Amino acid sequence: MRYKPDIEAEITFLSTEQGGKTRSVLSGYRPIHLIKPDYLTSGEHTYIDVQEVAPGQIARAYIKFLAPEEYPDTLWVGRVINVQEGNHLVGYAKVLKIFNKLLENKSEQLH
Repeated sequence: MRYKPDIEAEITFLSTEQGGKTRSVLSGYRPIHLIKPDYLTSGEHTYIDVQEVAPGQIARAYIKFLAPEEYPDTLWVGRVINVQEGNHLVGYAKVLKIFNKLLENKSEQLH
C-alpha cells in the first residue's frame, strides 16, 4: 500500500445476478463510497491476503479515502457504507478498524 489506510473493512460485493459487477476487481480498485447521505468520496481498496475479488465474494481490505478532512466524525466500527460505481451499487463495506482518528465518531459507537 502506498499510503497509510484510513480504515480496514469487510467488503461484500454483490453478485452479478444481484446487479453487481460482471468482472473481478484487483487491489488498487477505486470505487466511490457513500460516506454521508449527501456525500460520495473515492477510496482506494487494497485487499488483504488476496489480489483479486470476484462478484459475490467477501474480502477484507484497507481503504484510503480521498479528502477525509471534508467529512470528519462520520465512521464507527460496525458502520456499513455503500460501495458504488457512479450511482450503481456494487457492494457494501463494513468498518472493522479506523486508523484515521479524524473520521472516527465515538458517540455512535456507544449506541
